[in-house]
Amino acid sequence: MDRLEGRSPKDQLMSLSQMKVGLVGVGLMGHGIGKNLIEKGFHLTVLGHRNRPPVDDLVARGATEAQDAADLARRSDVVLVCVTGSPQVEALFDGPNGILAAARKGLVVVDCSTSEPASTLRLAEELAARGGVLVDAPLTRTPAEAEAGRLNTIVGAEPEVFAQLEPIFSAYCENIFHAGGLGSGHRLKLINNFLVMGNVALIAEAIVTALRTGVDLDKLYEVVSAGALASPLLQNILPKARAGEFDGVKFQLSNGQKDLRYYTHLTETAGVASFMGEVVHQLFAQASALGFGERFIPSLIEAQAKIHGESVTAR
Repeated sequence: MDRLEGRSPKDQLMSLSQMKVGLVGVGLMGHGIGKNLIEKGFHLTVLGHRNRPPVDDLVARGATEAQDAADLARRSDVVLVCVTGSPQVEALFDGPNGILAAARKGLVVVDCSTSEPASTLRLAEELAARGGVLVDAPLTRTPAEAEAGRLNTIVGAEPEVFAQLEPIFSAYCENIFHAGGLGSGHRLKLINNFLVMGNVALIAEAIVTALRTGVDLDKLYEVVSAGALASPLLQNILPKARAGEFDGVKFQLSNGQKDLRYYTHLTETAGVASFMGEVVHQLFAQASALGFGERFIPSLIEAQAKIHGESVTAR
């Protein structure tokens, strides 16, 4: 990306629209990201996997397919990585066919995953030793917003790098937050997800307590919705749970458990006494152990109801 230095902002935008972008992780979120990049005029290369339909769709739209992560890096100016977490990101970096094997001066790798900040900093050092730059830009919202090009991203990068990448983020994001330098995006995302998961845990316990003590759930919802605790999260979860639908927040419970584990690692590193974080993490671990890990996070309600022998759905 150093080839853009010295040009006017207008010229930089024109050059960026022709930039070669690579994408790893063409799944629920990645397909929408890739589709919007193509529609905005970027040259896209994708790394395929066993789930062929989203890959084949992007290829049909004009993307090319790389053989491995190193091949993708060689073909790209900017590589977007959108996978589950740090182990998957590290696997893509390492080895003879990994990103580091093809790293060079000017290569920018953007980790859109929710990763451990400590891992992010280590990978950044390894990439910098080869002349490349790592940026953390985790995402919020759902696959539906990814398809619509309306994701949120939280970016950790130096100001000049952020400015160069902003047109790429704009291709698939509605809101772009520059959190600060490297690692800031992942730290902020973990705190954000703790707040979301913590609120889901509070809602789950309140629902089970209401059931056990004979409080009508519809009345509970009515009262809470009229007060200071009214929120889109509550509105998306409780009415649907009453109908036996636990998909009001389309984020897999096992991924929530992973993010909470990263969050507790972050608090430990920072010297924060994270009683709440540990409790919420263990609630999610318990729900996963009960078989709810592949469901969405509102199924924490199902797990708590199962433990206490209660039924959430309206009778």
